[in-house]
Amino acid sequence: MVNNKNIQGLREMKDIIDIVGAQNIQNQDQQNIVQQTIHQFAESLGNAIDAKDSCTSSHSEDVAVITQEICLQMGLCQEDCTALHIAGHLHDIGKIGIPDSILNKKGGLTDAEYEVIKQHPVTGAGIVGPVEFFSGDNGIAQMILHHHERYDGRGYPERLKGEQIPLGARIIAVADTISAMMQDRPYRDAIPYKRVVKEIVNCSGTQFDPAIVSAFLNISDKIEKCIAEIKESD
Repeated sequence: MVNNKNIQGLREMKDIIDIVGAQNIQNQDQQNIVQQTIHQFAESLGNAIDAKDSCTSSHSEDVAVITQEICLQMGLCQEDCTALHIAGHLHDIGKIGIPDSILNKKGGLTDAEYEVIKQHPVTGAGIVGPVEFFSGDNGIAQMILHHHERYDGRGYPERLKGEQIPLGARIIAVADTISAMMQDRPYRDAIPYKRVVKEIVNCSGTQFDPAIVSAFLNISDKIEKCIAEIKESD
């Protein structure tokens, strides 16, 4: 069960966004302030989730930054890139429903425990879905729901395939894997960046969308620097 204390920030964010949404905001400066407020809440909530899992320090920040860089490289509009950045911060919000004993387990997971882990995208989408901003046209709730789908249809929760998977979720899937592989885990050390890049390439067309892998490769040096900067500031 999700701890009410853990989702207090989401409730506060929903209240603010609902109030803002009820107003006719036409001034660009006001719109920018609203967008910045939403981003700050999303970043704070992502950091809270990272703190819950001892192995995921700065993971949500990594994913948000990598996602946005790939999005820009692919030529998506600024509005879409901003939505993807926010979704990157919140992609693992559903982990607040996973017991710490499973998240921080040092040994291998049982089949039952893995099934619990696999529920976090569904939980996350359920948490943000009632907030109109996240369930609207920007598709943030759907990105969260489907970020563990695979391009070949063997992912979860719905085993979507190819372009059935929302574009944002396909981008987050690449960013999520890059960050996760570069972090220490109870069962392995962090993987060097060059090996991470090689693994992403190896999984192109199976786990990942080849077009997104191609975009990542075009800016892989830039992304390596971004990750290093985040780690230094952590």
